[in-house]
Amino acid sequence: MKMTTSLRMRIIHRYLGFFLAGIMAMYSISGIIMIFRNTDFLKSEKIVEHQLKPNLKATELGGALRIKGGVKPQKTEGDVVYFKQGQYNKVTGMATVKKMELPFILDKMEHLHKATTNSPVYFLNIFFGLSLLFFVISSFWMFLPKTSVFKKGLYFSLAGMVLTIILLFV
Repeated sequence: MKMTTSLRMRIIHRYLGFFLAGIMAMYSISGIIMIFRNTDFLKSEKIVEHQLKPNLKATELGGALRIKGGVKPQKTEGDVVYFKQGQYNKVTGMATVKKMELPFILDKMEHLHKATTNSPVYFLNIFFGLSLLFFVISSFWMFLPKTSVFKKGLYFSLAGMVLTIILLFV
């Protein structure tokens, strides 16, 4: 049997698909979890203490504690400033902050989507993205271009692109 381009694409598509099944499962689970990242779903409370410089202003406090949106003081009693996420003692510099965190494994899985060039999963993300692009291209070699299945496949592909574009702008 002659090794045609179509046959090669089918073989690579098949075995790459089996290999990527586990990676796709991890990405799908972490992607679903990330939908709820602005809620406390699956998160548990963790109290963290930070030793900071004394007499920090509210604007400096947010940066020092790495709190998104900064710190908005709610009240001050003596030397202690209270804010939504915790409290800060202006004299000692001790800050106590309440954080909501995912369990360890789910937190690590979430970082698949947040990876930057500084992350060790950076190469996995590039490999995965290129593999998915290969899947898109190689899927068109699964059927002969003159068949009705191929033509319907093109319509479904176009519909998927149009739906994505519509949802991006809604």
